[in-house]
Amino acid sequence: MLQKNSQGNAVLVIGGGIAGIQAALDLANREINVYLVEKTPSIGGRMAQLDKTFPTMDCSICILAPKMMECFRHPKIKLLTYSEVKEIKGQAGNFTVKVTNKPRFVNAGACTGCGECTAKCPVSVPNEFDVGIGKRKAAYMVFPQAVPRVAVIDHENCLFFQKGVCKICERFCQAHAIDFNQKAQETTLNVSSVIIATGLESWNPVSITEYGYKKHKNILLSMEFERLINASGPTRGELLRPSDGKKPHTITFVLCTGSRSEKNRSYCSGVCCMYATKEAVLVREHNPECTVNIIYMDLRVYGKRFQELVSRAKDEWGVNYLQGRAAAILEDPATGNLQINYENIPEGKLQELNADLVVLCPALVPMEDNKFLAEILNVELDSYGFFKTQDQLLRPVETNVDGIFVCGYCQSPKDISESVTQASAAAEKAAEIAGVA
Repeated sequence: MLQKNSQGNAVLVIGGGIAGIQAALDLANREINVYLVEKTPSIGGRMAQLDKTFPTMDCSICILAPKMMECFRHPKIKLLTYSEVKEIKGQAGNFTVKVTNKPRFVNAGACTGCGECTAKCPVSVPNEFDVGIGKRKAAYMVFPQAVPRVAVIDHENCLFFQKGVCKICERFCQAHAIDFNQKAQETTLNVSSVIIATGLESWNPVSITEYGYKKHKNILLSMEFERLINASGPTRGELLRPSDGKKPHTITFVLCTGSRSEKNRSYCSGVCCMYATKEAVLVREHNPECTVNIIYMDLRVYGKRFQELVSRAKDEWGVNYLQGRAAAILEDPATGNLQINYENIPEGKLQELNADLVVLCPALVPMEDNKFLAEILNVELDSYGFFKTQDQLLRPVETNVDGIFVCGYCQSPKDISESVTQASAAAEKAAEIAGVA
């Protein structure tokens, strides 16, 4: 356990995405000890799944990976991956936190990250990092740039745990890092403040039956599509239809799937117009012959250089923007091709549009875990499940509990740069309590 430093107390950061990473680095660079708790086996969060970032179209992991490694190597940061906060008591300046560390069944101190266990493992299951469209082994590394670079064995799918057979990973591990006897451990931390940065997840639009998600194979969610066009994804970046493995000639993006809807989520998810534009440009870069349409209600491109990217998408890459709202998506069973019936808003009439592949851009929602965290932290959530702050303008990172701050998408919809900015603001507030203001 980290000890109190001469200038103040340690800070707990919950969530190892880009917001949590930035907050941890800001604090650590001011000589404040930080515990960074992440529930998955690696830090990185959603940004690690992205191919490019908007509006600059820079490589996402190229920006993120150095920050991940800086966190790992920083002497003031203690990473607690594959871990979850279970209890917290106290008040600002003196919180006692209980964290459960789940077993990896791999000795982190011995594992070299060579990947031999993954190569030899005979079990393949859907890969959560690829949003289920790819496969991973029961012994696996979350993604190639995972930090820490330590394998994990999936208890639910490992043949040894389920049937008492195999152990092939143990036989081939030259570092002798496999440990099937590992147990969950509980760690008690003493911290002066807490920063919540739990991120977001995609809303599942299966309830919009008119769209046919999960019914029609050639309808994907935007994050599924993001992994499909990513060079580290299941197709190594080759754009192929799920139904037949053929290259699509026409792709249509449907914005506001569940967003800005009184039936589902009435708020705007904030980033969909821009990431759809980014993905549309990537399609045209991959295959200039492919026709790309974006069906939108309103284009909300408010950030620096956002409109520039949209204009270039139209003028240089030939992306078609159609103001409308999709009513239904139908499939031709013989070909797997799709027909989108949508309302043409400017003309006030229904129209049809054909596509080989449809990408739904669903509402982005707070993590389901927020409810449990809110309960144990005694902090308030709004009606959508986002963490409430004292004042959106004047106190945008302060919750109703002194010493507990929030940043990133778990507070409200925002993009990467906004999340990083708010993370730095939260870190500043935490530093004040730690006595290093």
